[in-house]
Amino acid sequence: MKYSLTSIWDDSITNYPHFKQLNNNITTDVCIIGGGITGISTGYYLNKNNINFVILERNKICESTTKFSTAKITSQHDLIYSEIIKKYGIKKAKLYLEANNEAIKNIKNIIQEENIDCDFEIQDSYVFTQDLNLQQNILNEYKTLSKLDFKDVELLNRVTLPLDTKYAIKFKNQAKFNPKKYTLALANIIKDNIYENSHVTRIDKKKNKIYVHTQNGVVTCNKVVLTTHYPIKDVPGFYFTKMYQDTSYMIAVDIQNNTLDGMYISLEEPTISLRTMTLKNNNTNVLLVGGNGIKTGDVLDENKYIFLEKIAKQMYPDCKVIKKWNTQDCITLDKIPYIGKFSIFYPNMYVATGYNKWGITTSNIAANIITDNILNKHNKYEEVFRATRLYPLRNIKQLSLNVLQVIQSLIINKFKIKKDTIDNIHLNTGKIIKENNVNIGIYKDENGRIYKINPYCSHLKCLLTFNSQDKTWDCPCHGSRFDIYGNLIYGPANENITEESKN
Repeated sequence: MKYSLTSIWDDSITNYPHFKQLNNNITTDVCIIGGGITGISTGYYLNKNNINFVILERNKICESTTKFSTAKITSQHDLIYSEIIKKYGIKKAKLYLEANNEAIKNIKNIIQEENIDCDFEIQDSYVFTQDLNLQQNILNEYKTLSKLDFKDVELLNRVTLPLDTKYAIKFKNQAKFNPKKYTLALANIIKDNIYENSHVTRIDKKKNKIYVHTQNGVVTCNKVVLTTHYPIKDVPGFYFTKMYQDTSYMIAVDIQNNTLDGMYISLEEPTISLRTMTLKNNNTNVLLVGGNGIKTGDVLDENKYIFLEKIAKQMYPDCKVIKKWNTQDCITLDKIPYIGKFSIFYPNMYVATGYNKWGITTSNIAANIITDNILNKHNKYEEVFRATRLYPLRNIKQLSLNVLQVIQSLIINKFKIKKDTIDNIHLNTGKIIKENNVNIGIYKDENGRIYKINPYCSHLKCLLTFNSQDKTWDCPCHGSRFDIYGNLIYGPANENITEESKN
């Protein structure tokens, strides 16, 4: 019962491309670690500039965060612009807006130039509220955008959703597409540079060279780009102190002959994200309903999918759920991604992380900034996204919560585990028990079969929690996730955990 999750985008791929595995030592100029949309986009731009590079992917490309995206290509990121002005001023808010608008145009141009069939469609985007008390927040954002000279924006009393909406702000001329079709099309352009099933085990730096080790070969290079969603290297970047991970949930529902124009996200919590797509093989109209997230590692107190299904049924009573999935997002302390040089101590290593749930547009921003860095070209947006900035650490409240969570999971909670027996664990349930004075993670499946793991994250040894809905072991410290066998699903951990306890 290996952990396996598919999204609606998987159904559109009939001929998945396969790429070679690294089985020898090679030398190149740039080594990109991570084969999602950011890594592939960066490779695409490097290829355009005749830079030698390789991409190393632990498993298969486009099989993690990218394929679980809602795939909205937009510069409307909740009500981000009011927040940026408060923290950084008008100049950086305007640059953030320009960077995202430029990314939308870049993606559109790539699709046209490369003749990519990825269901690209121009759509308006909306942030809406059903709460009268939140109208002022939307009005403040609208006033903020007028200061930024943004013209493609409109304030609305209601939107054409089959929900009781009170107020909304619209961004015109945004877009949506199929992220898997797009990323795989780019990958085919640079296929000779991609290595799948090539797990990076460590990165060494000696003099002016960087050595990227995999299980079957070493890449010697001048520069490294980390696009692994969450950086697999901890020191000296310490990104695990500057962000946390959030798990969001998504369902795809058949809405039959109904249609819905536009892309939507609610202002209030729990968040509701909405967009439609058409399954071309049977001309089915599908609504994607997502959101309702939780900090990864926190204990679930409800079925997240049931909540989303209730929203879908409220809109379209006769709709039918055809797919469910979840995804991870890295949330930075100031809600702006970290893009650029990994650390002042590693001038030839670059990172792109902390996309705050807006990874599609941000992936193109990151690919351009990092490509310009490698080419020693100035990029005017780099100052907004600078990965080494210290401002996020001023968010004392969230930083304190992160530190407290680490202390609890790393030290305190380990001593709270009580002695118990496997017989007391219910079917289809996981629990950590103390057996022979050793903590053991136990999952008992619906047939009573027992799966034992060492319940400590392979990243920094925090005590894991069992996710009863997804049947995974999740790290409350930094968001790593493992299946019931201890196989790694999401980082920052870079190794599996053992099936037998060795604490």
